[in-house]
Amino acid sequence: MKASASEGSPLIDEFCDALWLEDGLSRNTLDAYRRDLAQFMQWLAQQRGKDLLAADNGDVQAYLAFQFKKKIRAASAARLLSSLKRLFRWLQRQNRIAVDPTLNIDTPKLPRSLPKTLTEMDVESLLAAPDVETSRGERDKAMLEILYASGLRVSELVTLKMPQVSQDMGVVRVLGKGSKERLVPLGDESLAWVKRYVAAGRLALLAGKGSDDLFVTARGSAMTRQSFWQIIKRYAAQAGLNATISPHVLRHAFATHLLNHGADLRVVQLLLGHSDISTTQIYTHVARERLKQLHAKHHPRG
Repeated sequence: MKASASEGSPLIDEFCDALWLEDGLSRNTLDAYRRDLAQFMQWLAQQRGKDLLAADNGDVQAYLAFQFKKKIRAASAARLLSSLKRLFRWLQRQNRIAVDPTLNIDTPKLPRSLPKTLTEMDVESLLAAPDVETSRGERDKAMLEILYASGLRVSELVTLKMPQVSQDMGVVRVLGKGSKERLVPLGDESLAWVKRYVAAGRLALLAGKGSDDLFVTARGSAMTRQSFWQIIKRYAAQAGLNATISPHVLRHAFATHLLNHGADLRVVQLLLGHSDISTTQIYTHVARERLKQLHAKHHPRG
């Protein structure tokens, strides 16, 4: 089967549909695949006069060299190559190409970077920043408390619906990556703030409008990731935190502080919704670094 360059987009769409069916990948992940592959398809047509099904090893190598010349980051190059490898392996399984052009091309070695996190004192300062005498402050306080108490991804937090939170049981039912469901305990403190927000602040923000979204804006619409990122950034500045704070940093703090206090790695994996424990293991390095700092500071021979 032969496809022209102009038919590349339907080919990419078909591949992404197959990925979604096979792995249940999130929309954001599939969009990243589409962007990477569309850019390669465009370069291939313009620079080599070829379509995706005609690409060879030299084309892939040349494209990677082109990207490195633009000073692409190693992480971006690794993601790009991963996208290409998955596409061509799928095409080969479909018998639409005879040879995988990404064979024998190694993924760039990435430095192991530790996630940014916050100290327990930093978190307390951040959680104390909202003015809880206002409806927005009640909402923001409840969101921050849930994020730190449960380690939710920001996309999971802002899309929470009212039925997902069991106030009686003190748990939240989360639909995570790949539509995998998990139950996460909220803890007494965050549960108390959720109850207060639902009973007062949420009703005031909705002003009579109907919604099953847990966290709503002053217009009565659902909170967005971008809006919450701005909210957390503002509170971080208000709390005097110099580090670049994002919602994901609170997720990292949740995991790191659990491990610092003796939690089992498998439990943290379940709470975070990681399918592979190797993803969770990076937090043991963060916790270890913290223990080293404490040892150096407090031990007489540190």
